[in-house]
Amino acid sequence: MSPPLVRTGAPVTRPLWLALALAVVSGPITDAAHPDQGIWPLVFVGVACVLVALRGRTFWSGALVGFVAGLSFYLVHISWASLYLGPVPWVALSTLESLFVAVGAGTIAVVYRYAGRAWPTALGRLGLVPVVVAGLWTAREAISAVWPYGGFSWGRIAFSQSESPFAPLVAWVGVSGLSFLLVWLVALAIELALWVPLPFGTFSGDARGEERYRAPLGGSARTLVAVGAVALVLVVPAWPTITEGSMRVAAVQGNSKAGYFDVRDPGDILTDNISATLPVVDDDLDVVVWPENGSDLDPLEVPQAAKALDYVSDAANAPLVVGTVTQRGDEIFNTSMLWRAGEGMLDFYDKKHPVPFGEYVPDRAFWEPFAPELIGLIQRDYTPGTTDPVFDIDGVIAGISICFDIVDDQLIHDMIDNGADVIFAQTNNADFGRTDENEQQLAITRLRAIETSRSVVNVSTVAATALLGPDGSTIGELPSFEAGALVGEVPLSTVVTPAMSLGRGIEWLVSGLGLAGLVLALTVRPRRPGQRKGPRLSPRP
Repeated sequence: MSPPLVRTGAPVTRPLWLALALAVVSGPITDAAHPDQGIWPLVFVGVACVLVALRGRTFWSGALVGFVAGLSFYLVHISWASLYLGPVPWVALSTLESLFVAVGAGTIAVVYRYAGRAWPTALGRLGLVPVVVAGLWTAREAISAVWPYGGFSWGRIAFSQSESPFAPLVAWVGVSGLSFLLVWLVALAIELALWVPLPFGTFSGDARGEERYRAPLGGSARTLVAVGAVALVLVVPAWPTITEGSMRVAAVQGNSKAGYFDVRDPGDILTDNISATLPVVDDDLDVVVWPENGSDLDPLEVPQAAKALDYVSDAANAPLVVGTVTQRGDEIFNTSMLWRAGEGMLDFYDKKHPVPFGEYVPDRAFWEPFAPELIGLIQRDYTPGTTDPVFDIDGVIAGISICFDIVDDQLIHDMIDNGADVIFAQTNNADFGRTDENEQQLAITRLRAIETSRSVVNVSTVAATALLGPDGSTIGELPSFEAGALVGEVPLSTVVTPAMSLGRGIEWLVSGLGLAGLVLALTVRPRRPGQRKGPRLSPRP
């Protein structure tokens, strides 16, 4: 006789209030996995809360759960945004990102709801459902990272893992690939947790979210599968960091009043960075790196600023990389310059991804009537740059990233495609005070170092200035909110990691698997009773 078909217990469709409660708690838990708390294992708990809440739901109720989960995460995770322009942009951005989470959650709920008819076998449930769920989660992250207005990549699941055992995987599969693997592990664990220790059998379900099946694995076997999945991921060796020489760098943190609304006199920021640089000019430097907005005077327009940069470069006997604001015609740019005494500006990079509603107002005429006083505060609109993001510094190719550029996957690929041996990440965190933003950005930068196998010079106006090795290790770091210059040898590398070689292909692959699974789950029709293979399910009580 065939082993009996059993129900796993209560119906999978949980009360909406319970699902919403899980969504609410998921946000702070997931945020705690990111800096500054940095309890990285909590990311699995946070994702599990969301996925469990979505099981058996319709698209719309799943979207509601996702929206609540998104709000509970982003309102905590990016609370630092309220320090810049107040609560309206913070709430608006959190709401926008939560709408993306809502759509993604709705699609995952649909997959869970119809998985029984699309993949009626045990292999389908264990082998395909977790892949599709993780693929849809990754697709949502990928879309919101680039759209609208260039997207907002902050808060991706992978960004919580910069100092975890899973971090080395990013060199193989990139940020999207790491997010996929983390969610896949959680989704697989949930499928395994549903099963009871009965002989091998099959699964079936209905479109109402009820699940009835014979469990193919015993308790010990389920544990073995779960442990094996984690081991399979962690057994991947770290990408070998092959270096070719080094560069002696001085990263300068002027600790200036560099915020958008800070009260200061013209030239104060420039003076602060000069003062922080002078103590190390005799350290046999190859380059001096100042932060974003390191000079509040444009040396191309203000002769005194040009003379000051010449003085620093001459004293250090090295070129200077400095951030400033430039204007060409009617267009304003957030610019990083390569400057050498006696030669002036040798090269420049204009920030390609200025922050919408922070550094510029897209479609200003449309948005201004909704919040005229708030929009009016942003008087200077930066124009996106078109230059390549690298400088040739005496034969060393440095990739240049300005602030939120570091979260843009495509810009990172562009640096490596242009031959970057090292990355200079310039930023101005003064607007975010002593919030988590500083540590969150440093964590993302650390993950980029591992992903590219490049040393990163992360230099800020106030925090956190650090030298990171190509394996993500900390070579040196300055105390936050203290003026100083950090000098160190950073290894150079020309090796191309699989993540950089494959480009965005991994993201397209895993997202495509998720979307294809969604289509399949929606289009596969259940067999008629007479067409069923194997024993029939007993009628629903």
